[in-house]
Amino acid sequence: MKPLDPRLLRYAPAARVYVAASALIAVAQTAVTIAFAWFLADALTGLIAGRDVRTSLLWLVATILVRGVLIWASEAWGLRAAAQTGAQLRAALLRAIGRRGPGWLAQRNQAELAVTAGHGLDALDPYFARYIPQLVLTMIATPVIVAVMWWQDWPSGVAAIITLPLIPLFLILIGIATRSVQRRQLGVLQQLAARFADTVQGLATLRVFGRERRAVTRMRETAEQYRRETMGVLRYSFISGFALELLSSLAVAIIAVSVGFRLLDRDITLEVGLFVLLLAPEAFLPLRQVGVQFHAAAEGVAATEQIFEVLDGAAAEGPGASASAIASAPAQRSLSSVLEGQNRHNPPFGEAASHEGSVLALANVSVRYGDRVLPPVSLTAEAGTVTLIEGPSGSGKSSLFAALRGAADFDGSATVGEADVRALAPSDWMAWAGQRPGLIRGTVAENVALGQQPDAARVSRALAAAQADTIDPTLALGVQGSGLSGGQAQRVAVARALYRLDDGVQVLALDEPSSALDAETEEALWRSIRAVADSGVAVLLISHRRSAREIADHIVSVGVSA
Repeated sequence: MKPLDPRLLRYAPAARVYVAASALIAVAQTAVTIAFAWFLADALTGLIAGRDVRTSLLWLVATILVRGVLIWASEAWGLRAAAQTGAQLRAALLRAIGRRGPGWLAQRNQAELAVTAGHGLDALDPYFARYIPQLVLTMIATPVIVAVMWWQDWPSGVAAIITLPLIPLFLILIGIATRSVQRRQLGVLQQLAARFADTVQGLATLRVFGRERRAVTRMRETAEQYRRETMGVLRYSFISGFALELLSSLAVAIIAVSVGFRLLDRDITLEVGLFVLLLAPEAFLPLRQVGVQFHAAAEGVAATEQIFEVLDGAAAEGPGASASAIASAPAQRSLSSVLEGQNRHNPPFGEAASHEGSVLALANVSVRYGDRVLPPVSLTAEAGTVTLIEGPSGSGKSSLFAALRGAADFDGSATVGEADVRALAPSDWMAWAGQRPGLIRGTVAENVALGQQPDAARVSRALAAAQADTIDPTLALGVQGSGLSGGQAQRVAVARALYRLDDGVQVLALDEPSSALDAETEEALWRSIRAVADSGVAVLLISHRRSAREIADHIVSVGVSA
C-alpha cells in the first residue's frame, strides 16, 4: 500500500492542490515547533538564572496560538479536500464505467462498486485530514529538526539519525500486514452489501418458497464475518500504536540520558540541552502519527486502489469514438409530430408506408456469453419499418438487443449508417425498453426523462403514446419503481424510450413491451408503435404475441443454438 499513490494526484486535481497546501502548512509548523522549543528553553533557563523572561513568554504564547491555528487549518482543509477528491473520483469512476460500457458493467458486482464509490470514498476523510498532513510533515519537519539538533548538539543528532530508521522499518511491516486485513474487511463489506441487495430484490420469491429465514441466516453469518475482520483491523491498530510509542519513547530516552550525562560533565549548556530535549520528541512525533493515522486511513486507501483499477483499465482501452452525429442518418420527425399524424390517420395493420434508407444493418451477428455463442443473426432495419424478431425462449432475442446496446460481446458486423455500433454510444442512436422496466426512485416524469430535466409536454406525449396517460407524471415512486403495477411500470419504460425520439435517435428497440398488457391496451400500443415507424424511425420489436405480426414489415426468426 503506497503512502501516497501518484494516481490519486493524476485522477483528482483537488488532491494536488491539497498536497501543495499541506507542504506550506508543514513548513510553517516546522518553524513554529523550533521556535516554541527555543522560547520555552530560553524562558526556563532565564527563570533559573533570574533574568526577565516576559518577552520570551509572550513569544511562547504567540507560537502556541499559531501552532493551534495551523493544526486546525490543516484538518479543516483536509476535510474539504477529501470531499472534493471523493467527488472527483466518483465522477471519474462514472466516466470510466460509461467508457467501458454496459457489457463490462454486467460482469462486475454492482453492489461492490456502489460500496467502493460510497462508503469507501467517504473513508478518505481521515486520510486527507490526518494521514497526509502527518506524512508531509514527516518529510519536511523530521529532517529539519534533526538537522537543528545536530547543529546545536551533534551527539544528539547522531542518536536521532540512528534510531529514526527503526520506525519507518516498522511502518513498512505494519503496512504489509494491514493491507491484507483491510482488503479482506472491505471485501466482506462489499459481499454483505451485495447479499443484502439480492435478498431485498428477491424477497417475494424467498417468501413463496419459505427460504427467507435461510437468507437471513446467511446475512447474519456475513455480518459476523465483517465484525471479526473489523476487530482484526483494530487489533493491528492497537498493537502497532503501542509498538510505535515504545520505539519513539526509547529513542527519546536514549537522547535524554546522553544529554543528562553531558550536562553533569559540563560538556553542554543547560539551555542547549533543554532545547535539544524539547526538539527530540518533535522529531519522532510526525513518524508516530503517520503510523497511528495509517489505520484510520487504510480503508479509504483500499477503496481508491479499487477505483484506480477501473480508471486504469478505462484509460488503457482508450476513449470511445464520438457518436454525436451520423452523417447517413435519415431525417425524422419528433414524437409530437408522430402523435399528430397518428391522430390524423392510422394506417391499417399490415399496410406499411414506403420508406427508403437503411438505418441498422446486422450481418452474421453472433452474441457471445462466455463460452456460449448464439446462432448468427442477419437483418436490415430501414427507416419507417417495424422489424419483428421472433423465436422461442432462450434463442437469443434479448441477447441481440444486449449486443446492440453494448452489454454483450458479439462477432460479425453491426452498423448504423456506415458506422460500427461498437464505436458508438448506444444512447446516440437507439432508444430501448427492456423486459425489466428498470425504474428508479423519483417521480414518473423523472423516470421518463431519466437524467434530463423533465419537459412536461414531452413527458405527457410519451406517456400518451405508451398508453400510460392515466398515470400521474408527478406520482412519486419508491425503490425500483414501487408504487406501480407491473403493466403500468412496463408502459412507463416504453414511454421513456419514446421520450428519446425528440433527441434524434434513429432506432427504437422494444423487448416484449406488451407482455403485461391486456388485449385492448396492447392493440392501442401497437398503433402507437406503427405510427412511430411511419414517422421515419426504424423499429425493432421483440414479442411473443401473434398480434405483433399485424404491424410488422419484416419478420426475423432467431433459432436455438445447437
